[in-house]
Amino acid sequence: MLTTMQAAILGVLQGVSELFPISSLGHSIILPTLLGWHIDQASEYFLPFLVLTHLATALVLLGFYWREWQRIIVGVLRSLTTRTIGDDASARLGWMLILGTIPAGLLGLVFQKKLEHLFSNPKLVAAFLFLNGLLLLAGEFMRRRAARQSVAARSIDADAKLSWTQSVAIGTMQALALLPGFSRTGATITGGLAAGLSNEEAARFSFLLATPIILAAAVLKLPHLLSAPAAILLPAIVGALFAALGAYLSVRFLTRYFKTNTLLPFAIYCAIAGALCYLAL
Repeated sequence: MLTTMQAAILGVLQGVSELFPISSLGHSIILPTLLGWHIDQASEYFLPFLVLTHLATALVLLGFYWREWQRIIVGVLRSLTTRTIGDDASARLGWMLILGTIPAGLLGLVFQKKLEHLFSNPKLVAAFLFLNGLLLLAGEFMRRRAARQSVAARSIDADAKLSWTQSVAIGTMQALALLPGFSRTGATITGGLAAGLSNEEAARFSFLLATPIILAAAVLKLPHLLSAPAAILLPAIVGALFAALGAYLSVRFLTRYFKTNTLLPFAIYCAIAGALCYLAL
């Protein structure tokens, strides 16, 4: 069972590492094992606890991009009314986000039970964290290759760079995060870079894409947590509050960071941390 202090630590860890491309779920599984915490990660209440911290992160993202989400929602509703998207950039972005959410949502529902068994295997999670580092290195390679293209070949409108197929492909990349140790942010940014977006553009699309999938996971799992005893609920609420704080600080930092910086530091960290944790476990 989680103590309040453990919940606060895991909450901050989740809030920060969910948006940093280093796998929040992977860190939340590996860290308690390394610290010798006696937490039953296979418990029916551990996953809903993590989902509640993810929900806090999603709400922070929703608030941070609230004006943009207002335009997106209005655009989608307008397209439903007129039955056309046309040149409506907000509607187009909204439908791309909807399409991008479907692959991970379907795979998560189909393989839900099988994937939950991975949460009790920290050594395998460490291996996935190492592979996440290699994935980020691949993303950095694609970014550098794209940077060699002429400026004239790049579109002014970031969203216009994405085709419908590419938005689905990025959403499919998001499904990698169903494997604890792979980062949802890292996978979707890498997918965005492969589609020709800059780091800043790929990060923005990734953060927007995060909101619906995390909210959907929360709706699916929160009923299990709400039926839990108070001894479980209190640490979960504390964890969620600290996750919200970590997420807010992270999104403010990363939106500035990706204007001029790259995935390389995160790739190196994940590869080294994954390898060391694998050996330690």
